[in-house]
Amino acid sequence: MSSRRTPLAQAVVVMFAAATLLALTCCTKKSSAQTSTVDLKLEVQAPFRFVAYGDTRFHDPKDTEAANPPVRVALVKAIADVNPAFICFTGDIVYNGYDVNDWKVWDSETSIWRDKKIPVYPAVGNHELHGDVTIAMGNYFQRFPDLKNSRYYSVRAANTLALVLDSSLDEAGGPQDQWLADKLDHVPPDVDFVFLMFHHPPYTSSSDLKAMGGGHSARATEQALAKKLEQRQAHARYRIVVFSGHVHNYERHEHGGVTYFVSGGGAAHAYPIERAADDPFQSKEINYHYLLVEVDKQQMKVTMNRIDLTSGKAVWTQPDSVKIAVPAAAAAQAAGK
Repeated sequence: MSSRRTPLAQAVVVMFAAATLLALTCCTKKSSAQTSTVDLKLEVQAPFRFVAYGDTRFHDPKDTEAANPPVRVALVKAIADVNPAFICFTGDIVYNGYDVNDWKVWDSETSIWRDKKIPVYPAVGNHELHGDVTIAMGNYFQRFPDLKNSRYYSVRAANTLALVLDSSLDEAGGPQDQWLADKLDHVPPDVDFVFLMFHHPPYTSSSDLKAMGGGHSARATEQALAKKLEQRQAHARYRIVVFSGHVHNYERHEHGGVTYFVSGGGAAHAYPIERAADDPFQSKEINYHYLLVEVDKQQMKVTMNRIDLTSGKAVWTQPDSVKIAVPAAAAAQAAGK
C-alpha cells in the first residue's frame, strides 16, 4: 500500500497540527496567569503583634546609593528583637528582582528571622519585577514557597484578615479586583480588622515632581480602590486599615473611616516629604522606621519606631502612634448593649 497522502488528507493533517499548536499556545498563555489564590492561616490568638514596613532594597552592602545598609541591618535586628507573630512587607524587598545576588543579601541579612521562625508575608513591589519577570518572580517565590505562586493572597490571623495585593496588576478590574470584592463580601463574623497590604499608596503628600529631592504621586488605580474601601467602611462592622510603601518615608492618612499608613522607610534611599497642612502626621525628617502593630479584641495600636544613625549610634524614637477601634455600633453590639 502506498504511504503517499492525497491532497485532501494532507490538508486535514495541516489543519489538525495548526489546531493543536493553537490549543497549546492558549494553554501556555493561560498557565502564566494566576488561576488560584492561596489562603493562609496563622495559628495565633489576640492579643498579638506584628510588624509592617517596606522598601528595604536588599542589595550589595557596599552600594550606599540604592539604600542605607547599616539602617537596613539595624531594622532587621530590631524587628527580630520584637518577636512579632509575623512580618508584612509593603514591597521593594530587593533592589533588582532579577538579581540573584540581591536575594542572597536578603537570605543572609534576614537569617535571624528564619532562625526565630518568624513568618514573612510580602506584597510585590515594582523592584521585585525588575528585569525578566519570569526570573524575577522565580527568585521571589523561591523565598516564599507558602505563597504557591500567588501574587495576591489572604492571611487569617486571630481576629484579623490580611488581603495582600499586587499593585502591578489591575486593582480596579480583572481577576484580582473580583477576588478582592468577594473577600470583602464574605468577611468572617469574628474578624475585627481587615488589613489591605500593597505597594503603591492611595494617599501621599509625596509627588512625582520630587520637590524635595524625591517622591511619587498617588496613582488613579489606588485612588479608585480607596474610594471603594471607604464606601464599604461606611457600612462595615469591622475596621479597614491599609498598609503600603513606595514612598521612602512614613505617612498616615485618615479618609472615610479608613486609616492609611505609608511605610516605605525600610532603608531605601530616603527623602523628606512636603506634607499637606492637614496631614495627621507632620515631619520634615527622613524617617527610617518599622511599624509595630499591636492587635487586641476590637482595638489595635500602630506605633512608628524610628531609627536615626547619623551620629553613628542608633537612636530610637516613636514619633507617631495611633489607636484604632472597630466601629462603635459593632463594639456596642459585641458588648451586648
